[in-house]
Amino acid sequence: MDSVLVGIEIGGTKIQVVTGRQDGSITSRQRFSTCPDVGAEGIRTQIVTALAKLADRQAITAIGVGFGGPVDRQVGRICCSHQVAGWDDFPLRDWLREQADGAPVVVENDANTAALGEALAGVGQGKSPVFYITLGSGIGGGLVLDGKIYHGHSLTEAEIGHVRLGSAGETLESRCSGWAVDWRLREYAAANPGSPLAKRLDGEGGEARQLAKAMADGDAGAKAIFDETCAGLALGLSHVVHLVNPAVIILGGGLSLVGEPLRAGVETALGCAIMDVLRPGPSVRLAQLGEDAVPAGALLLALNAD
Repeated sequence: MDSVLVGIEIGGTKIQVVTGRQDGSITSRQRFSTCPDVGAEGIRTQIVTALAKLADRQAITAIGVGFGGPVDRQVGRICCSHQVAGWDDFPLRDWLREQADGAPVVVENDANTAALGEALAGVGQGKSPVFYITLGSGIGGGLVLDGKIYHGHSLTEAEIGHVRLGSAGETLESRCSGWAVDWRLREYAAANPGSPLAKRLDGEGGEARQLAKAMADGDAGAKAIFDETCAGLALGLSHVVHLVNPAVIILGGGLSLVGEPLRAGVETALGCAIMDVLRPGPSVRLAQLGEDAVPAGALLLALNAD
């Protein structure tokens, strides 16, 4: 029976169980939607079913996991999930070992895992240090130095979403996350129903998806929100540049799908936000792996599982 590496993504909206190679490339995938109503127990049932399908055909060599929330990586225990109930203080590493006949398992948070995936198998290849920022419902970060995730003293690190943008307590996450930008665009469209942005919205959320098109239509209000978002992200990332001086900053997550306008806007604003000696600053790039970033990173984690 062939042996295989397994990567698992446990997120707030989706679960992915993949197999792949030592370079992080994915060879098979099982994907499920997260259902908050069934909680963590329902997710674990999905994972058990997926692993059983794999075990029928292949021997599991090792498992890497990227989890959407804070983890105690040293013992592989979940601290909590902010999106799905039932994960508090759960011994995920030990539980997965039982499901996979004792195969070694390593558990990381999803931002660190995605950072590793993009650094070694994505747009950050050949560069160090690499800083990855995920712009989703919240904002997370990960730092990869010489091919390894940087770990702080205790449970977490690179929490760029909690960087404060001013003395009033506003954070990068509260101002520039995907949900925050969607809210600001929704409020603007409601106040300006004749605007190009308002005409594009369908009431189903994800307003930022229409941002680039609204700007192309000449929507000055949407452009102002976009510019403020780029400036806020640049201010938050300027602290990363001053402290770490990465070679590359990678923008991932749903908001990064705004694409080249966001990349260019953040890179330009960042050049103005850092000290002269560091200009023009690091290369700012859009994530390359998309929804593969976490599972690819998880495969790479599995190489060092014990």
